[in-house]
Amino acid sequence: MDPDNSSEDLLYDNATESPVEARSPWDETTLLGLQISLSAVLAVVTLATVLSNAFVITTIFLTRKLHTPANFLIGSLAVTDLLVSILVMPISIVYTVSKTWSFGQIMCDIWLSSDITFCTASILHLCVIALDRYWAITDALEYSKRRTMRRAGVMIGVVWVISISISMPPLFWRQAKAHEELTECMVNTDQISYTLYSTFGAFYVPTVLLIILYGRIYVAARSRIFKSPASCGKRFTTAQLIQNSAGSSLCSINSSTAQEGSLQPGGGSGGSPIFVNNVKVKLADSVLERKRLCAAREKKATKTLGIILGAFIVCWLPFFVGTLVMAICKDCWFDPVLFDVFTWLGYLNSLINPVIYTAFNDEFKQAFHKLIKFKRCY
Repeated sequence: MDPDNSSEDLLYDNATESPVEARSPWDETTLLGLQISLSAVLAVVTLATVLSNAFVITTIFLTRKLHTPANFLIGSLAVTDLLVSILVMPISIVYTVSKTWSFGQIMCDIWLSSDITFCTASILHLCVIALDRYWAITDALEYSKRRTMRRAGVMIGVVWVISISISMPPLFWRQAKAHEELTECMVNTDQISYTLYSTFGAFYVPTVLLIILYGRIYVAARSRIFKSPASCGKRFTTAQLIQNSAGSSLCSINSSTAQEGSLQPGGGSGGSPIFVNNVKVKLADSVLERKRLCAAREKKATKTLGIILGAFIVCWLPFFVGTLVMAICKDCWFDPVLFDVFTWLGYLNSLINPVIYTAFNDEFKQAFHKLIKFKRCY
């Protein structure tokens, strides 16, 4: 062997291998650091989702004032989001970070079914809450008689039946591959009919329904907010308000007494009419104030529902558009990392829902603060 050639080969090997040896440890360290950072961020999101929904459930359960059909629907939504954070998100952290499925076929079936069921139920809960709100604001008198816990329970039952019916079909064709070694766990988009059925049933139809309901709620609430004070103000200037109000007997007695007093010898006519007018003004102010508070409450509730609708669309639209594109366009390339981002953006909606309710609902905030103070005492 030529020594010169050997030296050149050695130099060539060192020149080619050194960068690899120098780069490999750095790449592994960087990758490990990114995985740890990503795991930490997703774990914080998951923990925050668990705690926020648990607090909403606890607040509703312990506060008697919140034991209403409307809040029962909100509590059911919080239970659904809590199930997402406990049964779906932790496994999704491992799968997202490792990029490979290592839990087997049975666990894959359970996890995917839970994912589809709970996420669909969370979305459909927003629909029944909006529907309940729509009936309450457009047909307040009649719906108040039918707005019971039993009715709310039936609505929740329908939500879960629809959610389970959407999540079950993939179980039938996934069983055919149970003997194969599984490296990835995802819904088979080759079944275009199921993809259309699931995406439209879980997102597109509910979204259209939510937009229509919110539009009508907004128009109805705006109409009540702007029309009520003007019409009420006109009624308050008439004597019929006194006669038709809850305090009519008192005002009528005072009015008749005043007239009798003015006919008595020495009876003045200046004091009693002023008293009646004061009663009328005070009653008018009281009813007006109550109307203003109701209008403000309606405006805030409508605003809260609008924020929930906007957050829902922002969180879930990318995921369902991506799922539909992958099913329809087989030749289209879709970055798996981007799909993971869309998936976790959808999970984030389970954290946003309880935050919105506690931040924009005064009753929840008051009950939440009382609960915090109560726990501090112990």
